[in-house]
Amino acid sequence: MPAPTNRFKARLKSGETQIGLWVGLGDPSVAELAAQTGFDWLVIDAEHGPNGLRDVLAQLRAVADRSAVVVRPRDDNRAEIKQMLDLGAQTLLVPMIETAAQAREVVRSVHYPPKGMRGVGAALVRASGYNTIPDYLQTAGDEICLLLQVESLSGLDALDEILAVEGVDGIFIGPADLAADMGFIGRPGAPEVQAVISDALTRIRAAGRAAGILTSDRTLAASYAGAGVEFLAVGSDVGVLLGGLRSLRAAF
Repeated sequence: MPAPTNRFKARLKSGETQIGLWVGLGDPSVAELAAQTGFDWLVIDAEHGPNGLRDVLAQLRAVADRSAVVVRPRDDNRAEIKQMLDLGAQTLLVPMIETAAQAREVVRSVHYPPKGMRGVGAALVRASGYNTIPDYLQTAGDEICLLLQVESLSGLDALDEILAVEGVDGIFIGPADLAADMGFIGRPGAPEVQAVISDALTRIRAAGRAAGILTSDRTLAASYAGAGVEFLAVGSDVGVLLGGLRSLRAAF
């Protein structure tokens, strides 16, 4: 029996736009609720959200098979990546990628030897069904989806080299950090920033990789979807809750 099929990875290859939601509150009940609402994918955010290993584990269990889950670790630390994979995450979004060499090392981190450097501990972990999936070690790599987050001018300068790295399934443009690096902090919708983002998304798709981005601006989201972005996050649990509460209070 092989590792579970990664539906998110399979759908990336179809070219359709998958709509996602950022889950940053670190609460399993919030993740479970979000998974009931029909989003194609959810991001469990351990970079900016208050998510440790047990928090991520609890949310993976809460979401179950109701939605695809993308886990964003805090950085490209090999040990943390290994632990996220052992918890059962099959799709990772690794932030702050700026060079092809860094991208190659992340690829090595998500694969077992001889292809990579992921430590072998499948007999102990949730990813292998606690050693009940006989072919996990042989098939896990095929179902891992690696997304790299490029979010600086240095990263964009190296984008073509990063796109050439084998084993990278998609590139996510981080608009907030990119805007800050360009001198437009807090203004990712600025025309100058959007021109750079548009160029990057075009280059990603032209290289045959999946392109992704996050925005809570519905006009921008529609334009990204129209451009064929394969994985598009359109908001966050924090933003939706805050907006809903404000709207309800304003009504009374």
